Amino acid sequence: MSEKTINIGGASGFWGDSNMAAHQLVQLGNLDYLVFDYLAEVTMSIMARARSNDPEQGYALDFVTVVLKNTLKAIAEKKIKVISNAGGVNPEACGRAIEDLAAELGLELTVATVTGDDIVDRVEVLRSNGTQEMFTGEEMPQSFMSVNAYLGAFPIAEALDKGADIVVTGRCVDSAVTLGACIHEFGWNADEYHKLAGGSLAGHIIECGAQASGGLYTDWEESNQWENVGYPIATMNADGSFEVSKPEGTGGIVNRQTVAEQLVYEIADPQAYILPDVVCDFSQVLIEDVAENRARVSNILGVKPTNTLKVSATWKDGYRIGAYITIRGMDAAAKAQKVADAVLKRCDGMVKQLGAPPFSETSVEVLGAEAGYGPHAIHVQTREVVLKVAAKHPVPAVLMGLLRELTSSATSMAPGIGGMGGNRPKPSPVVRLYSFLVDKETVVPTVHINGDSWQVPFSSGQALDLNAIVRPTLDLAQEAGETVEVPLVKLAHGRSGDKGADANIGIIARKPEYYSLIRKELTAERVRDYFSYLMNGDVERYDLPGIHALNFVLQDSLGGGGMNSLRNDPQGKAYAQILLEIPISVPADLAQQLNQ
Repeated sequence: MSEKTINIGGASGFWGDSNMAAHQLVQLGNLDYLVFDYLAEVTMSIMARARSNDPEQGYALDFVTVVLKNTLKAIAEKKIKVISNAGGVNPEACGRAIEDLAAELGLELTVATVTGDDIVDRVEVLRSNGTQEMFTGEEMPQSFMSVNAYLGAFPIAEALDKGADIVVTGRCVDSAVTLGACIHEFGWNADEYHKLAGGSLAGHIIECGAQASGGLYTDWEESNQWENVGYPIATMNADGSFEVSKPEGTGGIVNRQTVAEQLVYEIADPQAYILPDVVCDFSQVLIEDVAENRARVSNILGVKPTNTLKVSATWKDGYRIGAYITIRGMDAAAKAQKVADAVLKRCDGMVKQLGAPPFSETSVEVLGAEAGYGPHAIHVQTREVVLKVAAKHPVPAVLMGLLRELTSSATSMAPGIGGMGGNRPKPSPVVRLYSFLVDKETVVPTVHINGDSWQVPFSSGQALDLNAIVRPTLDLAQEAGETVEVPLVKLAHGRSGDKGADANIGIIARKPEYYSLIRKELTAERVRDYFSYLMNGDVERYDLPGIHALNFVLQDSLGGGGMNSLRNDPQGKAYAQILLEIPISVPADLAQQLNQ
């Protein structure tokens, strides 16, 4: 193994993440690279609207005006290179803004931008070719808000090769900002798939802010000083293995479990994690603690990439609104439900009188009465709840009528209604995701630097045959004598998230010997039954024996997901917490140990 290593700090998990991360990592991280991930599907649609109003907008403005303005001098002094997809739908405008800021600060920095992801001008050709939604088979909607193919890491590496200090991209895969640095520094070739998979996994681990360093950790009591939580650093080796840490003196925690939880976050098939540059196999990954707040990740596998790219398009499908009121006093939950029923019935009558179409969808959740647990709720008397009422409709004025009637309940319905005044919501567009595939040869990334531009075509790919994947063969736990039920959390920790309209739940055994017990008890069928009140699809289960984990994909379980969902948890963030309470049968002697 080459002794060369590079330190890459992950400073942002989404547009709106804390601004403290960049300053902390620059001052304390001993970094070579600082990377930022800003883009989600809804983010692209917001940026597209901004660009339509002003051709110099359409990117993460505060990346320039706040984050870089406060850190760029230190970044330049420490010779840290910056890579970000903050360019959104207008990376060249973002690049120009950064150049203006550098000049204002008296800094000589080379800024590169990567374009080619925006293919909105090809929509009609794609429509005429019969393009369909890759998961549902739906035909294309009449118009889109944004249409962007996911780019990879090689254009980023090319920009760095040409001397860029800062690289700004449009829509690239989240992990590419990390992988691009690795390709540049270690000279990885396009066919070194295991190394590319390692750099991609490192990017996946550090792409979500502090989620790898104590954020969302199942054993949250062990993660402290959240006010100064440490942001993750990947120390990369030339062979694709890496170590995860955080700056000294910061809060949070880094260990095998926190890194494993982030590995399973928002993935589907762990043996077919498809990226533009490589198809990753995370099933055999090994994670080990090597020091306090430091974990080593190795044995990452990769194969040749596919010959297609995923395209993420967004479109507007009407409007939605959601509002919250508090209700206190005896029988608070029952009062809240009666209020919601009355408000919706009243509004249905008003809509009919207007001759307008009915609400497209409505949603009621009584928060504080375990609404998210469905049949698993523990029905205890509570004297305080939050009532959430939400709806969709093609006409914004109808939704404002719903808000007015919910507000009027404070004087005409249940006693004990309150809420913080002056925070009335407004109808917002329902942004729906439309995903499809395009041939790689039709998308050509372009690098722009110092007035020059050149194309960086994708390397060749091949169709991926999921049936050819060799799945792990594992033994189930042997039958024991007397058994006792314990909650799954005694045996495992977990993390959940969203994949469009689907959710995933990763469950990781606390000890290797618990893995077979969990596999025996926690079948796909049982998980489907447990979440049946939230689901319209099926459940798939995958094995990750390297970290003794299972990954469950819950199809169509998020009410449409993202901005299309009216639920209080549209991204499935709490699903792992719900599943960790499911009872698991274990040998009586083990149950006694676990309960000590």
